[in-house]
Amino acid sequence: MRKHLIPILLFACISNLLCLAQTVAPYKNPKLPIEQRIKDLLSKMTLEEKVGQLNQVNGGIMTGPAAEGDPGAKAKLDMSRKGMVGSFLNVTGAKETRAVQEIAVKESRLGIPLLFAFDVIHGYKTIFPIPLAETCSWDLALMEKSASMAAAEASAAGLHWTFAPMVDIARDPRWGRVMEGAGEDTYLGSKASYARVKGFQGDLTDVYHVMACMKHFAAYGLAEGGREYNTVDLSRYALHDIYLPPFKAGVDAGAATVMNSFNIVDGIPASGNKYLVTDVLKNQWKFKGFVVSDWASFGEMITHGYAADGKDAALKAFNAGSDMDMESRVVIENMVQLVKEGKVTQARLDDAVSRILYYKFKLGLFEDPYKFSDERRESVTLLNDKFVQAAREASQRSMILLKNDNNTLPLSKTTKNIAVIGQLADSQADALDFWIAKGDPKDVVTILQGIKNKVPQSNVSFAKGYTITADGSNALYNSTETTIADAVNTAKSADVVITVVGLSGKVAGEARALTNIEIPTEQMKVLQAVKATGKPVIVVISTGRPMVIPWLSQHVPAILYAWMPCTQGGNAAADILFGDYNPSAKTTMSFPYTTGQIPVYYNQKSTGRPYQDEPNSPGNFWVSRYRDAPNGPLYPFGYGLSYTTFDYSAPTLNKAELNRGENLIVKVIIKNTGKYDGEEIAQLYIRDMVASLVRPIKELRGFQKIMLKAGESKEVTFTLTNSDLSFYDGEGKLHLEPGTFKVFIGGNSRDVKEASFSLK
Repeated sequence: MRKHLIPILLFACISNLLCLAQTVAPYKNPKLPIEQRIKDLLSKMTLEEKVGQLNQVNGGIMTGPAAEGDPGAKAKLDMSRKGMVGSFLNVTGAKETRAVQEIAVKESRLGIPLLFAFDVIHGYKTIFPIPLAETCSWDLALMEKSASMAAAEASAAGLHWTFAPMVDIARDPRWGRVMEGAGEDTYLGSKASYARVKGFQGDLTDVYHVMACMKHFAAYGLAEGGREYNTVDLSRYALHDIYLPPFKAGVDAGAATVMNSFNIVDGIPASGNKYLVTDVLKNQWKFKGFVVSDWASFGEMITHGYAADGKDAALKAFNAGSDMDMESRVVIENMVQLVKEGKVTQARLDDAVSRILYYKFKLGLFEDPYKFSDERRESVTLLNDKFVQAAREASQRSMILLKNDNNTLPLSKTTKNIAVIGQLADSQADALDFWIAKGDPKDVVTILQGIKNKVPQSNVSFAKGYTITADGSNALYNSTETTIADAVNTAKSADVVITVVGLSGKVAGEARALTNIEIPTEQMKVLQAVKATGKPVIVVISTGRPMVIPWLSQHVPAILYAWMPCTQGGNAAADILFGDYNPSAKTTMSFPYTTGQIPVYYNQKSTGRPYQDEPNSPGNFWVSRYRDAPNGPLYPFGYGLSYTTFDYSAPTLNKAELNRGENLIVKVIIKNTGKYDGEEIAQLYIRDMVASLVRPIKELRGFQKIMLKAGESKEVTFTLTNSDLSFYDGEGKLHLEPGTFKVFIGGNSRDVKEASFSLK
C-alpha cells in the first residue's frame, strides 16, 4: 500500500508546485524580458493605479509615531497604499526608505515598488567641489569618478535617483545656478554631461549607482538678466547649436530621465512644449527614459498664462510628452477624467507608465525592493576615507591660479608667521552651498584649518576682519573699525598674509541670483587696509560663481580661486598654497571686467562692425564696443596659471585641403619652460570663416591634459573629424559645408597660435 502511495504523493506535490508556478504573475518573473513583464503588469493595473505611477510626492517625515499624528504624512502613506504614488522625493536613509517601501510593496494591491529621489548634485555626504569648479579641471575621468562616488553614497542611503547632472549652458554669473553646471561652452559641457551621466548611472545593474536626471530641458541657463525662473527667448538656431547638445550627449550616455525647465521656449512653457519633449527628445533623439517635471512646473503653466486651470495644465503637459508630475498634483487630480473623456489616449498613458516601470524593473526592485536600503552598507560607505581623499584631490584639480606675480606662490613651509584674514577662511557653514544633500558643515575642513594642518610648525594667526550673518537665503557682510584694526594688527605681525574673500555659500544655488557680483564692500575695506601694511598679501576667493575682480587683478600679487571649498577644500587650498600640488585648473566661464559686460563669453559671433582691439585706430570708432570698458573678459575662457610655464609651437596640419570623409591631424609641440613639473590643458579651437549661418569667432573642438616635467617637450596630436567641422541648424540638422577654416591651439581661448585649411 505504501509503495503505491509514495508515487501518488510525489505526483501531487509536483502538481501543486506546477500550479503554484503557474499562478505567479509574469511581471514577477525575473527570467522574462522587461518588456513582457511591463505588458503583463499594465494589463493588471487599473486606470487609477496607472495614473498613480505618474505622481511624485515630497516625503518629509514618512513613518513611525510622527506620521500617525501628522495628517500630511499619513495621507501620503495612504496614497502609497492605494497605488497613487510612483515616486517619493526627499525620503532618505536606508532605514526610512525601507519602511516606506514596505508599505508600497506589502500593502498596495499590486506591490509596485517606489522610486526614491533626491538632489545629489555634487556629493551625498562627502561633498565634492561644485560642478562648475570641478569642470575647471577639464578632467572627464575625475567628473565621472566623483559622480560615481556620490552615487555610491546615495544608493547606500536607499536612493534610486538623483536630479543631476545640470547640463544648462550658462553665460551669466549673476544666475546663482551657474555653480551646478559646466560653464559657457557647448563642447566641454557636452563632454561633462556624458561623463557625469556615466558616473551616476554605470549600467544600472548594481546597487552602487543611481538613475541620472539631466536638467533643465531646455535653455534654462539663458534666463533674462540672470534672474532665477525668468523668461527665456532665443532662436531655434541657438537652441539646437548651443543649448541642446549637452542634453543629446547625456541621452547618448544612456540617461534614464530628463527634467523640464521652468522657462518658456518659443512662448510655450517647457513642461508643455511638444516640440521640445516629443519632437526633439523622444522622436528625433529616440530617448527611451521618462521626463519628470521640475517642482510643480506642470501647475505653474497656469501662472505663465498658458493653462487655464489644473486640468488644462495636466492635459497640455502630458500630451506634450512630459511623463511624471513632481508635486503640482495636477496629474493625480485630473488624469483619470482626462482619459475617460478621451482627451488623453490610453496609448499615451501606457507609454508614460511603461517608461517609469521599465526603470523599476531595470533596477531590480521587483525582485528585491529593499536592495538599496542596507543600513550596514550605509554606515561603512558614507564619508569613508577613500571618498574623503578623492574629494581632496578633486578640489586640488578644481582651484584656479588666476595671478602669481614674481612667483609669490608657492609659499615656503618654513614661513614662521602667517596671518589668515577673513571669516570665510574659518566658516564651515559658509564653505557649503545650497545643494549639499546630507553634507554637514562639521565635516568641512576650512581654509584656516587646512593651513594649520599643512604647516603645524608655523605660527598661524587669524582675524575675522569682517563678519557674515544669515538673512534667510541671503548673507550680510559687515566690518567695523575694531574688526579692521584687528585684521591690520594681525597682518603686521606676519611674514605673509592670506586673505580670504568672496561670497557665502548661502548665495550659491537655486533662487540665489545677484545683481552685484563684486567682492562685498565690507570685505574690500578689510583687504585694502591689510594691503596698506606693506605685507605681501595673497588672496583666496571662496565663491560659487565667477566674480568681478579687476581691483584684485591690479593690486594683489597672487589670486587663488578656490570656489566653494566644500568637504576637503581647506586641505586642498593649503596643498596648492604651499606647493604640494601644482595648480592646473582653467576657467570654464569668462570673468567679466564689470557687471555691465554680462553676458561675456569667448565664442561670440562677429558683428558687421567688429572691434579689432586697437583703441587708437582711426577706423575704430563706429564699431561694436564699450566706451568705458574692454569688450573682452578680464580672464578668458580656458585661462589658468601653473607654478611653471608652457610654450606652444605653431600648429602643423597634415593637409592644407581636406576632402569630405577625411580627418585633419593637427600637431603642436608643448614645452615646459619653467622649474616645476606641471600639467597643462592644451585647447584646440576652430573657426568656420564663411557659412550659410554665421558661426562663432572661435569654437572649442578638442582638449588634452598632459603632464610635463620641467624642461620636457611633448608633441600633442589632435584629430578633427567632419563632425567637429559641422554645425546644427534651427531644426537640429547637422551641416558640413565646404570652405576655409582656421584652427587655433593654445593654453586658453585668447592666447593661441593658428593655421588654416580648406574643406572641399
